[in-house]
Amino acid sequence: MEETLEIVEGFVRSGRPHQHVVVNVDKLVKASRDEGLRRIINDCDLVNVDGMPVVWAARLLGKPLKERVAGIDLFEALMRRAAERGWRVFLLGARAEVVRAVAATYAGRYPGLVLAGVRDGYWQGADEEAELVRQIRASRADLLFVAISSPTKEQFLGKYQAEMRVPFAMGVGGSFDVAVGRVKRAPAWMQRSGLEWFYRFLQEPRRMFRRYFIDDMVFVWLLVKEAARGR
Repeated sequence: MEETLEIVEGFVRSGRPHQHVVVNVDKLVKASRDEGLRRIINDCDLVNVDGMPVVWAARLLGKPLKERVAGIDLFEALMRRAAERGWRVFLLGARAEVVRAVAATYAGRYPGLVLAGVRDGYWQGADEEAELVRQIRASRADLLFVAISSPTKEQFLGKYQAEMRVPFAMGVGGSFDVAVGRVKRAPAWMQRSGLEWFYRFLQEPRRMFRRYFIDDMVFVWLLVKEAARGR
């Protein structure tokens, strides 16, 4: 985490656009099927792993990672640092009432926080998208947090990050919902044990069943293939 924060500091000082991505089982499975997403991830300037199964897999493959850096934890740490450093923050995504609540929550928590822009994650057509890109660029934001679903957020940033010119852009998935208490996060012991996904499943079993018990099983096959290739 500390290494990541120092790298982000360097990105902001540079003023040049950089894209970040967090990788978990679901995203690796999607990337295995989507060449465009795989290319975007490989081109990102900074990659963290958010998901203990990926940390364990890396260890099994003899390429251990230092630690898991959860997207919600990085988002929280960067909001705090933004307030300390005077960085300008743009919040994009979720429903209007949710993103406004996130803005109000962090503005109250960190009085020095500078909000360059707040915008929901719903737009239609090329014209509205182009206007959004112009809005973000005009905001002169230092940090851009995008809370829309994958792979849409990675595709949006991959397509427009150079044009928006934000020094650090990060997809934060469902972090906005967690930040305002709409979704509860797993207890610390479940996070440490790699069971956060199971807690998420218990909250929304019908919605998450296919993702965790069907789609993500592809990850096991990917791991077996990678281990065989290594041998």
